Amino acid sequence: MKHVYTFFTAGMLTVFSLASCRHSSSSATAQQPLVQDSTLQADTANVKGAGHQIKKGAAYGKTAVCCESNIPSRFKLASVNLDEDSLAGPASSGSHKNMVYVKGGDFMMGGDSKQSAPDEFPKHKVILDGFWIDVTEVTNAQFAAFVKATGYKTTAEKKPDWEELKKQVPPGTPEPDKSLLVPASLVFKPTSGAVELTDYSQWWSWEKGADWKHPHGPKSNLKGRENYPVVHISWFDARAYCKWAGKRLPTEAEWEWAARGGLKNNIYPWGNEPISTGKPKANTWEGNFPYRNTLKDHFYNAAPVKSFQANGYGLYDMAGNVWEWCADYYDNRYYQTINKPAGVKDPAGSKVSYDPEEPYAKKRVIRGGSFLCNDSYCSGFRVARRMKSTEDSGMEHLGFRCVQDK
Repeated sequence: MKHVYTFFTAGMLTVFSLASCRHSSSSATAQQPLVQDSTLQADTANVKGAGHQIKKGAAYGKTAVCCESNIPSRFKLASVNLDEDSLAGPASSGSHKNMVYVKGGDFMMGGDSKQSAPDEFPKHKVILDGFWIDVTEVTNAQFAAFVKATGYKTTAEKKPDWEELKKQVPPGTPEPDKSLLVPASLVFKPTSGAVELTDYSQWWSWEKGADWKHPHGPKSNLKGRENYPVVHISWFDARAYCKWAGKRLPTEAEWEWAARGGLKNNIYPWGNEPISTGKPKANTWEGNFPYRNTLKDHFYNAAPVKSFQANGYGLYDMAGNVWEWCADYYDNRYYQTINKPAGVKDPAGSKVSYDPEEPYAKKRVIRGGSFLCNDSYCSGFRVARRMKSTEDSGMEHLGFRCVQDK
C-alpha cells in the first residue's frame, strides 16, 4: 500500500496524512474499481438531512464502496487539559438519565463473517462486568449544555500546532503552509461523478470554520438539529464531555458487547439479515459512493437519534449514523495478545497505539460505522468492525456515547 504524506489541494480540499483508501482485509478485492454508470437517470426524492436537492436514481449498479481503511487524521493540537476544574460537571455518578444497564457476561469478541478484517481475529473470549450506557449517541443539545456550562472549545475550534503535528508523520515531512493551520475540520463533499476509490481526499474537504456548531461548514448551523448526534468531535473532546457528565468512554470490548444486544455471534446489532434486505435498519450509504445515494433509508447525512429500531438492549444507532469513539488505543495486533482459553476479564485495550499503515500516528478505536458506510465494501456497521483515527480527529461522521460503572 502506498502512503501519502502530503497535502492534496483542489479548491477547498486540503487533507493531511491521507493513506491510500483500501480495505486491509484479505477477503476484500485488492484494487477497488472505478465507480461506473454515472449517467443513470434520476428522479427527485423526498429526503431528510441534506442541505441541497438530492436525486434518487431509478436504478444503480452495485459497486465497491470505500469506507476508509483509515479515517482521515486531523491536525494535532498543542495540548489538551482534561483535568481543569472547569470540566467538573454537575452530574452525579448515580444519575442514569437516558441510559440503560447492560448486565455483565461473557461473549466471543471478534469477526463473524467473510467480510471480517485481519484485526478482528482471533475471535476470543471476553468477560465483562455490567455497566450503564447511553441509549443514543450524545446529541447537539447535550453537548451544547456542556459547552454552556464550561466554555469548552473543541479541537476543531482551535488552531493546530505544527510542533505536535509533525510527531505524527515521517521525519522530514515539510511544514504545511500557514494558511492551512487554521481552526477547521473535515467535511464530506460528494463528487460529481465516478472516481477512483483509492484516494479519499477526493471526498473529504478541510473546511475552515467547520466544527460541531457548523457540521457542514461555516454556513451551516444547528437549527432544527438539536436531536442529531454531535459531530466534529475529537477523542479529547469526547473525554472532556464524559468527565463533565460524570461518565467515561466505553472500552472497545464494552462497546461490542453492548452493540450485540444479547445476540451470540451475529454479524449486526439486529441479527444476520443483510442490511440491504427488508426495511431500512440503519443510516448508511446506498448506491454509488461517493456521488450517488439512493436514499432508501431517507437520510443523506446524519439522522436524528432514534430514527431506526433499537437493538436488544434498547440502544439506538449502534450501527451506522456516526462512528463512535472508544477509550482504547488502536493496535492491530491486540487481539492476538489477549487470546486465552479461559478468557480475558474487562480488557482495557492495548498499552500502545500501532497502525502499520500510519505507524507514527497515535490512534484510538472508533466503532459502529456511519452514514458513509456501505455493505459492498467496508460494512463498518458490523458489530465486530474495528476502525481507528488519531485522537485529534474530528469529522462530519464522528461522534460518541458514554458509559458509567455505577
